[in-house]
Amino acid sequence: MAHDDNGLQSGSATPLELLRTPPPKERADAARNRAAVLEAAARLFAEHGVEAVSMDQVATAAGVGKGTLFRRFGDKSGLAAALLDARERVLQEAILHGPPPLGPGAPASERLAAFINAYLDYLQEHLALIRMSETATPGARYRIGAYRFWHRHTAILLDTTPDPEHTAHALLAALAAEHLAALLPELGEQRIRAGLIHLAHSALQPPNP
Repeated sequence: MAHDDNGLQSGSATPLELLRTPPPKERADAARNRAAVLEAAARLFAEHGVEAVSMDQVATAAGVGKGTLFRRFGDKSGLAAALLDARERVLQEAILHGPPPLGPGAPASERLAAFINAYLDYLQEHLALIRMSETATPGARYRIGAYRFWHRHTAILLDTTPDPEHTAHALLAALAAEHLAALLPELGEQRIRAGLIHLAHSALQPPNP
């Protein structure tokens, strides 16, 4: 199954560009409230840790009603996902339009390795938030719009494998925040990076006749 550097896969009319996390569109007052909530949440999470902060505390610090907070973000996983949106857009932009090997123009094996390294950097920098966004409710990780982008990008790069869609899910499973948090103390960062890149490159190897 062929692909091009714009992320358009044969047999599909949906380019990767359309799966990019869009910036929020909202009224000026709603944008101010959103900014106040995200600023308060980021400060409280940094000071006390994600697990120790309640939605009530965030609402009080932001100066908004608790009902407004829950209607806007749903729960703490939704709040965590909103905090991560801007960071996700930076990585998505680098994948779509940045220099190779993370961006277009490099072989699939090099782009997979660059994506794994970049995503691990992103995970480690925001591990507690990402873990919250992925695990606060059952199946939350797969409902986050960014996951569709990561999966699509990975599947495109794996399009020479027998089942790119499944292989992409399998590789991304090893990049789940809960999984990484459990393995980091035991295996260490460098061993995890090397193992994931080896796994990705092994998937690209043609099967033995």
